[in-house]
Amino acid sequence: MPTSVTSVLHRNHFRKDWQSRVKTWFDQPGKKHSRRVARQAKAAKAGLRPVELLRPAVRAPTVRYNRKLRAGRGFTKAELKQAGVRAKEALSIGIPVDHRRRNKSEESLKLNVERLEAYKARLVVFPRKAGKVKAGDAADANKDADRVHGSVQKAFPIPKGASVLEEPRAVSAEEKEFNAFRTLRLARSDARLVGVRAERKRKAEEEEAAKKSASRS
Repeated sequence: MPTSVTSVLHRNHFRKDWQSRVKTWFDQPGKKHSRRVARQAKAAKAGLRPVELLRPAVRAPTVRYNRKLRAGRGFTKAELKQAGVRAKEALSIGIPVDHRRRNKSEESLKLNVERLEAYKARLVVFPRKAGKVKAGDAADANKDADRVHGSVQKAFPIPKGASVLEEPRAVSAEEKEFNAFRTLRLARSDARLVGVRAERKRKAEEEEAAKKSASRS
């Protein structure tokens, strides 16, 4: 079938000068070695640090999994403050800090504070320089060195967060009369109208004060 002028078969030269469009990475083994050497130098400069980090116990998200406890990213500032740990020195002793997490319950705050206190009781801080013992450092590091062996995850496991089931009982008359939907709606409306009611109360007090001053005059 003869081809028309509008349906010309193009001869695209895709193989022309292909060397300039190819990216190579022949330095991959050398860069890998350089990164490893840099990590070793950084670790040697930082001194003795825990190999594993202590993780907090947090609730898993969503209704399906919130009954379970798992290891979180880091401790909150409120937990560190109650345990007596400064946020700037926390990571140097193996305690990560999560600036985004917030404590939504007293139970989680108490649980993680207890984990921090138990960790501090077994923590041994070696002096940075031999013969110069600062506040908080171990006086005899060689004597306490046997306490630092072992895994942090095994020494401080995440507790099981299974909820305790209640025993079956009869429903009381007060619970039968309780209307949860209406209670929630009233609480939402009260929270929404706080500013409106406060402004209305302020205007009523001003009008009452104006009436009293006018009656006195």
